[in-house]
Amino acid sequence: MKLIIQIPCFNEAQTLPATVATLPRKIVGVDQIEYLVVDDGSSDRTPEIARGCGVHHVVCLPHHMGLAAAFVAGLEASVRLGADVIVNTDADNQYQSHEIPRLLEPILAGRAELVVGDRGVADLPQFSPLKRRLQRLGSWVISQAAGVSIPDATSGFRAITREAALRTLVLSDYSYTLETLIQAGARRTAIEYVRIQTNPKTRPSRLMRGIPHYIRKSSGTILRAYTMYRPLRVFTVAGTLLILLGTVPGIRFLYLKFIGQGIGHLQSLILGAILIMVGFQVLLIGLAADLIGFNRKILEELLYRMRRLEMNNPSAVGTDSNIEPSFRTAKTPE
Repeated sequence: MKLIIQIPCFNEAQTLPATVATLPRKIVGVDQIEYLVVDDGSSDRTPEIARGCGVHHVVCLPHHMGLAAAFVAGLEASVRLGADVIVNTDADNQYQSHEIPRLLEPILAGRAELVVGDRGVADLPQFSPLKRRLQRLGSWVISQAAGVSIPDATSGFRAITREAALRTLVLSDYSYTLETLIQAGARRTAIEYVRIQTNPKTRPSRLMRGIPHYIRKSSGTILRAYTMYRPLRVFTVAGTLLILLGTVPGIRFLYLKFIGQGIGHLQSLILGAILIMVGFQVLLIGLAADLIGFNRKILEELLYRMRRLEMNNPSAVGTDSNIEPSFRTAKTPE
């Protein structure tokens, strides 16, 4: 079995050497281990530092495209390079590399296709009390959206099988962590969590610029992903609420009409009728969105099969032009 450990990087020349130095060289049950760095348009010497640290592969994005794009680029490159399992870790050395064998154990045992490291966000000392509460709330929301228990939704310390990687589709330009979990839950991917330890913080988070920014970005990602994979449920709830709201002024008008005071209260009748009609329209939109969702599933299956055919082509492995037209990749000399 071949394992590739990928590290998305953006201006990580200072922290990358310590991260690479702690990566495992041998793991029981793994025949081959390689490291891959995805340089997300860094302005420092991150690619050169990565090669100097002995990283086997460096994928360079043409400009800064964000963490989600770097994550996906790493998955695609790893699969092309023949990885059976891919581990994603952060370049800031947040995650302890000696936990990687524990991350792989559920996959090696055949129990899981996606394994996520659980940092224990409810009591993580590196997080402020407010951030811990937001992390717990966010994990609960993602659990409801994905339909599986998720204790740590934002953890980037993950192991994923080749097949699951081929099926991964990230549309967000902010982060991959939330969207991929909702997607995996909708597809009934076998997910496991393992409790891990983390290292002390080396620098402030670049993804979370502040609580309002984090809430705004994360809320948009959750809503978009949940609506995409469960449209009928979303529009049914919204339409039903509008219909129920519409019945309130309607009942009020009928009551006043019954007691002889209906004259002059036509506004209630009009408002109720509008809300009920809009509610039924929302329900119809939900049915249409659900039918469109079936087309999306067909397209995703076609995309998966195309990826599988393309990335299983031996002639595509190890060549610069076949990794991705807009990316540059280089194999570090042994």
